Amino acid sequence: MPDPIYIHHLALTTPLGDLPSAILSRLATGWRGALQPSESLPQRGPVPVGAVVANLPPLPPPWSRFLSRNNQLLYHAFRQQEAAYRSAIQAVGPDRVAIVLGTSTSGVAQTEQALAHLAAQGSLPEDFDYRRQEIGNGAAFLQTLTGVSGPVYGLSTACSSSAKAFGSAMGLIQAGLADAALVGGADSLCALTLNGFASLEALSAEPSRPFEAQRKGLNIGEGAALFWLSKSPSPLRLLACGESSDAHHMSAPQPQGHGAADAMRAALGQAGLEPGQIGYLNLHGTATLLNDQMESRAVAEVFGAPGPPCSSTKALTGHLLGAAGAVEAAFCCLLLSQESPSLPPQNFVEGPDPALPVLNWVQPGQSTLGLRYLMSNSFAFGGSNCSLIFGKEG
Repeated sequence: MPDPIYIHHLALTTPLGDLPSAILSRLATGWRGALQPSESLPQRGPVPVGAVVANLPPLPPPWSRFLSRNNQLLYHAFRQQEAAYRSAIQAVGPDRVAIVLGTSTSGVAQTEQALAHLAAQGSLPEDFDYRRQEIGNGAAFLQTLTGVSGPVYGLSTACSSSAKAFGSAMGLIQAGLADAALVGGADSLCALTLNGFASLEALSAEPSRPFEAQRKGLNIGEGAALFWLSKSPSPLRLLACGESSDAHHMSAPQPQGHGAADAMRAALGQAGLEPGQIGYLNLHGTATLLNDQMESRAVAEVFGAPGPPCSSTKALTGHLLGAAGAVEAAFCCLLLSQESPSLPPQNFVEGPDPALPVLNWVQPGQSTLGLRYLMSNSFAFGGSNCSLIFGKEG
């Protein structure tokens, strides 16, 4: 059996805030105030988005070539645990630390601004650097920031990107290629993703309603989360990263959720757990017709009735795309690390879709008391599926 992997030094910035206490409070009440109309990004009229409203720090001059909103989100999260990260890097040795980050947008918003400047002025801005939009730019930024010299790279598997980063980091540590890893993801709002999902008729003009009959699509959000993974014991453990690739369709999920079910089963097998031991399931739950249909079928197939308490936090934050896996993993870790907080309720407007399998929806005020194992699902275009399991020691 490979050595266990533990989680330390969690940092995040989300549409629900940055402080764990504020995030847990808003999760517990199902607060949807983060979803606010945006008129500047979509071409088809205002839509709700989950924006980070914190004042993001400028990048110090030595790292100005990395300037993008994506990297500012990362930097804002990094600074929350900067002393701990730097101390841990020195203790392990920079050459024994990996950095693995997931994203789907990277610095695309900066490229959009540069192209607007080109159209208006006839030239690109003097400081434009196309490398800011590359998938690995965030990882390269953190490498430059920290001096890490182990394996460093970015992942992009659409909406499962930063969930799959955990699997890559686990593999690096267990193969002896690194002793620790800085893992997570970031995505930022940009016109490309909003207009792209609108063209797929998957973007809702009202706050999303996962698993409801009247669901009309997803909202987009932004955020970042970082974790330090190592073999050094801590109260929180990364138990499993179950992955599958069903390759059913470029954008539509496999209708019966076979790939999603495979990912959940793989995670349970890797963790050595029975389905009944999962105390809460954070659903992918995008509020698109096909995703919610296939995921509910997959959950019912793997867990049976009634299954674990479950809910979708995308109704609160919007879909953070490449950052969704890491941010929702952070929500699970916060739920495990604090003293019996309430689970995020599935606050339906009109009740669950009666055409979908019946799931065990979290009710307001439902506590985490006694829960030890939580699962988080992330499913993506092309059938790139990932299920993470986190556990509490003791």
